[in-house]
Amino acid sequence: MSRNGVLLLGGNGFIGSALAARLKRDDIGAHIVGRNDGDLLETAIPGCGTVIHLASATTPGSSARHPNLELGNLALTLRLLELLENQPETHLIFFSSGGTVYGNPDRLPVTEDAPIAPLSNHGAGKAAQEVFCQAFRSRGHAVTILRPSNAYGPGQSLRQGFGLIRTLLEHAFCDTPIQIWGDGESVRDFIYIDDIVEATARLIKLPQDSGTYNLGSGMGYSINQVLDIVRTISGKALKAVYRATRSIDVRNVVLDSTRLSTLLSWTPQVGLEDGVRRTLASLN
Repeated sequence: MSRNGVLLLGGNGFIGSALAARLKRDDIGAHIVGRNDGDLLETAIPGCGTVIHLASATTPGSSARHPNLELGNLALTLRLLELLENQPETHLIFFSSGGTVYGNPDRLPVTEDAPIAPLSNHGAGKAAQEVFCQAFRSRGHAVTILRPSNAYGPGQSLRQGFGLIRTLLEHAFCDTPIQIWGDGESVRDFIYIDDIVEATARLIKLPQDSGTYNLGSGMGYSINQVLDIVRTISGKALKAVYRATRSIDVRNVVLDSTRLSTLLSWTPQVGLEDGVRRTLASLN
């Protein structure tokens, strides 16, 4: 049986859809499996040399008061690892969360060697999944763990409590105020979808890799700075309503992606202003 295909678990989401388009362009067979398609997952794995796990049913906000919601994500990852036990040549790429697993790091930009100290249940869930992936890795399986920063770009759907730039553009279009938790001075790292796809496409070509990598732009922008960028590019007077800070929100996080850049000879190509401009154009 040929094992040249790539299985995208959660492949109908934002990053998965973009990856599927890239794989099609590269003439690589992509098998799209939803997080609820357990039978299809079991059937597709034997024909795939690479499995990319992108599926997640939660956001930091959605599981903030309901930690049990993270059980579904963990159960899916454990099911996947169980199915891969008898597939020693399959390369697993697990998408974690560089924006949540570090909590409030002591130094910025944060490297992969920093302690894992999530503030949110979502981040704790990602950290737990990472630990199981690492245990799986220790048994001789090739497992790459990616910790992406805040992804954005064309194709991102509107989802409550998730995707700041997409949400800001929606409020600009609708001329409605955006609710900001805190004073807007929290700093985030934003990475354009094409840069994520390019890095992942290069990782697929390294089937023996078993590293853990940040995947970010290395540039930090406060939420207020992003607001100003959206106002300038959209030409809209986007109004912000500031609310009390939430305990689940990281104050400042910027990712150091030197390790991944060195491995792949890759660097992000799309800056934030250009990326916002491209995203806005895709919505018109």
